[in-house]
Amino acid sequence: MPWQECSVESERMAFVLAAQQQDVSIAELCRQFGISRPTGYRWLQRAQAGQPLTNHSRRPHASPAQTPAAIEQRVVALRHQHPAWGGRKLHHRLRAEGLIESPAPSTITAILRRHGLLTPLPPRRAFVCFEHPEPNAVWQMDFMGHRPLGASSGRIHPWSLLDDHSRFALALAACENQQRELVQDLLTAVFRQYGLPQAILCDNGAPWGLAGKTGGPGLSRLEAWLIRLGIEPWHGRPAHPQTQGKVERFHRTIAREVMDHQSLRTLAEAQTHFDAFRVSYNHQRPHEALDHATPASRYAPSPRPFPEMLPPVVYAPGMHVQTVTVHGSISFKGRRHFISRGLVGEPVALQPTEDPAVWSVVYCAHPIVVIDLRRPEEV
Repeated sequence: MPWQECSVESERMAFVLAAQQQDVSIAELCRQFGISRPTGYRWLQRAQAGQPLTNHSRRPHASPAQTPAAIEQRVVALRHQHPAWGGRKLHHRLRAEGLIESPAPSTITAILRRHGLLTPLPPRRAFVCFEHPEPNAVWQMDFMGHRPLGASSGRIHPWSLLDDHSRFALALAACENQQRELVQDLLTAVFRQYGLPQAILCDNGAPWGLAGKTGGPGLSRLEAWLIRLGIEPWHGRPAHPQTQGKVERFHRTIAREVMDHQSLRTLAEAQTHFDAFRVSYNHQRPHEALDHATPASRYAPSPRPFPEMLPPVVYAPGMHVQTVTVHGSISFKGRRHFISRGLVGEPVALQPTEDPAVWSVVYCAHPIVVIDLRRPEEV
């Protein structure tokens, strides 16, 4: 004999039929069916009213807390404008637009999920991020890495400059190369607009680091120019990009919000997208590291103006001053000493140390190399 299938509806109908018999105790019948007395009477009332005994939907007849359709449409539209923004950034951006009753970040995330707009992100690692206490104390500078331009043979080298304290993007340029002359022109334009920082942090690549020194110790030409302006050139440890973590993170944002959604065919087209992104990044995009404020709200230009004429290099009276030759060397104590190819034509000063045979070579008070007269002649 096959098993008799028993559904929820058939069980309830059996209870109703049993309860309709004479001299039946409803309480005892409820115990037999394993239900409470209120549930039993509810089934009887529904059967008498001709209603089905299936489960009713628990969805409320009204949802006063449901997000209004207009706001949900605004969330979707804002997400389409900024495909990489998540619930928190969209929440704070909506509040910045004047929507005081902006949905909670979790609600916005649910809206994105319903509309198929949620992109899963890899798990985040906990880390400690150092931040300088005020704007223009340190700027971070780097090239993003070259990429092809459309179907042409050209390439784009995105160059960025970021304030360490506020994360304000001072510049984002679509460059055709990574040469020193181009970087110096770009920095000059930024200095004229925002003033001078105390220091600029970058890696050890061309044209500002070890690769820009054309061999040997000393300074690159770009470093020498920065020092002349009173800006300290700082470098991260080789093979440690986390030292420039803020500009590296900025590059990831550019990749997600610009590169992954645009086909850049020319440098001019790329610059148009970069300019639009920089405005959004600085003035609209909530930044989690800034407690969801915008970088522009934390930044102020430097009080140190850019000098159109470089200040002269002046050393204290009595210091031994030498001009670096075309070979990057100087003559001192009857011997040639290599200093730096980045300082050709520039005056450097020699300072004695506690050891009479050791002299320190400085450029504008910036230490460059140490000369030990006991060593064999280098040049």
